[in-house]
Amino acid sequence: MGAPGLRAAFAVLAVIAMLAVALTPGAALGERAQAGNLIVSLNGGIDPLELPRHRSAPVGVHLQGEIRSEDGSALPRLDQVRLELAGPGLLSTRGLPKCPGARLRNANSHQALHRCSAALVGEGSVEASIFIPEQRPFTIRGKLLAFNGLAGGGHAAVWMHIFSYEPPISLAVPFVREPGIGSFRTALVASLPEWVGPYPHLAAFDLTLFRRFSYRGEVRSYASASCPVPKPFTAGFLSFARATYSFDDERRLSVESVRSCRAR
Repeated sequence: MGAPGLRAAFAVLAVIAMLAVALTPGAALGERAQAGNLIVSLNGGIDPLELPRHRSAPVGVHLQGEIRSEDGSALPRLDQVRLELAGPGLLSTRGLPKCPGARLRNANSHQALHRCSAALVGEGSVEASIFIPEQRPFTIRGKLLAFNGLAGGGHAAVWMHIFSYEPPISLAVPFVREPGIGSFRTALVASLPEWVGPYPHLAAFDLTLFRRFSYRGEVRSYASASCPVPKPFTAGFLSFARATYSFDDERRLSVESVRSCRAR
């Protein structure tokens, strides 16, 4: 068997193995990584599941991450998070309005939407654990809105606006678009600003990216994907996202998520 035949055989075996895992009762698509007592996880998926095999089509992308300690102890402070999407997933912003980050600062969710609704590309929620010395830790939950925009130096970015009513907190953080690594072609990278302080530690996020918009008479989609499973298979499970968390104690954990799709 020649090299092309071997590659095809390995691809088929990989799909069969992933399908076998998926059909196992109790099998989970979410993945996790652990270093000491620190555990990070990433779940995700796309909608719709039925997609073209060789070209991209509009989708919604869902990402859900969690950071926790095995024994319930204080979480380390997150310095940077890197979210990557695999090759079949594409983010398109040509013709999509941009929201300046300055318009999101000191705004609640309603004000952020009023100022930048034309640039909205997603929404979700964020949880942070607050660890204050000599006090019991508590959790705050905030609304998350994602806007197309630019970061410093004119770099393409997704501005994540977070607002919590109790206690009142407003935060706008740019996730700068960068080239991905390997099969993960697109990366969104953010560093948590130091002025946020030492006490709030990211515990979980839930984000859905989805937007249809018109440009030069054509309806476009912010997120697109394909289902590149090898023939004759019509369904499979493929890695589609990766999250890398970097903490102030120098720990760095990466975790990938797989998703299902059906080729048409």
